[in-house]
Amino acid sequence: MAVQLASPAGFVVPDVLPVLPLRDAVVLPLTAAPLVVGQPRSVRLVDDVMRGNRLLALVAQRDPTPEPATPDVLYRVGTVGMIHQLARGPEGSVRLMVQGIERIKILDWTGTEPYLVARVEAAPDQVVEGTEVDALRRAAADIFRRLVEVSPELPDELGVAAESFTDPRHLLYFVASLVPLDLPVRQELLETDPVPAKLRRLVDLLQRELAVRELGQKITSDTEERLSKKQREYYLREQLR
Repeated sequence: MAVQLASPAGFVVPDVLPVLPLRDAVVLPLTAAPLVVGQPRSVRLVDDVMRGNRLLALVAQRDPTPEPATPDVLYRVGTVGMIHQLARGPEGSVRLMVQGIERIKILDWTGTEPYLVARVEAAPDQVVEGTEVDALRRAAADIFRRLVEVSPELPDELGVAAESFTDPRHLLYFVASLVPLDLPVRQELLETDPVPAKLRRLVDLLQRELAVRELGQKITSDTEERLSKKQREYYLREQLR
């Protein structure tokens, strides 16, 4: 069983990055995510980054209330991302489309003004090759496909796309970015190692969500059936009068 560290080919994580605190999101590696930036110092960070390599550290907040965020309310594990699209919004806000690239760890802080800057290191996931990880990948893809089937908000093609992934890490982050997860749970998935442990956790979360959705469908179906029966009985009574 071989163990290797997965990292996008040719990408080198800078030693120092500006840090964009995220109040209600966790951006995962290998996924694209829309963000809205409104804090003046965050807008300045984005403007400075766009004049350079467009790279920044995307780090979620443990506590969303402090404004502006301070280092002590941020998780220590985040994602280095690249800004791909930018649009100016009303009242100075900025809408971004960012691409998560690789997992990173914050080592220490090198600055807090005019925005947060940290010394970071790459923290690529440990990828374990073997039959177990392949079985977990297939299980996650299968459960996600079934979840898509009972979730009107998820297009059917997402289930097909998930089953096409052969890289367990790609599948993991693709699915985790789409299913409804609380921020601490999504952060937990980001921090967990190795990849098989991530997949086991994801499978558990998917099974729970699928069970909830299927139960909800059954309750709705049973309710509609009872209402329909009452309507038929009422119609017959009216006819017999």
